[in-house]
This record gives sequence, structure tokens and C-alpha cells, in this order.
Amino acid sequence: MTGGRVRWRHHALYRMMKRGITRSEVREVILSGQVIEDYPHDKPYPSALLMGLVGGRPLHVVAALDTASDRAHIITAYEPGLDRFEADFRTRRY
Repeated sequence: MTGGRVRWRHHALYRMMKRGITRSEVREVILSGQVIEDYPHDKPYPSALLMGLVGGRPLHVVAALDTASDRAHIITAYEPGLDRFEADFRTRRY
């Protein structure tokens, strides 16, 4: 998503701590994960849901990209469950 700076939202840091997800894991998903959903109309910045495997564990990161400052705003991060995603962890169950 970006090689620039990252802004960590308080909510994201709190949820990451509760879920046992580190900043370095989130950075890895941002740098090498795949965008699985785009939210181009989100405000104040377009955002996306990224998925990556970190140490064999699937992780999802929702981040908004401020292209003017080359900064990613981390909204949340979580380990996807099979109750909401298919076994590929990329496809939503509806």
C-alpha cells in the first residue's frame, strides 16, 4: 500500500493488543499483502482491506491511504475467521 509513514489509530492499537497482533505484522501485511476489498469512497481517505500471511497466520488490515502525505492510517487489524470468510480468507461469506 505504501512505503511511507504509518499513523496508528488508538482503536487499532487497542484492538491489536487484545488480538495479539504486532505493529511489525501489520506493516508486513501493508507492504506485501494483497488488497481484497477496495473502499474508494471512504472519507477522509480511500481505504482498503488487505490480507496477508504472517508466519503462516492470515491477517486482515483495514487501512486508509493519504496519497498527499504518503501515509497509511491503520483503522483495524484482525485474524479473519471461517464464520465470515471462505478458507482462502479473501472471499467473504454472504
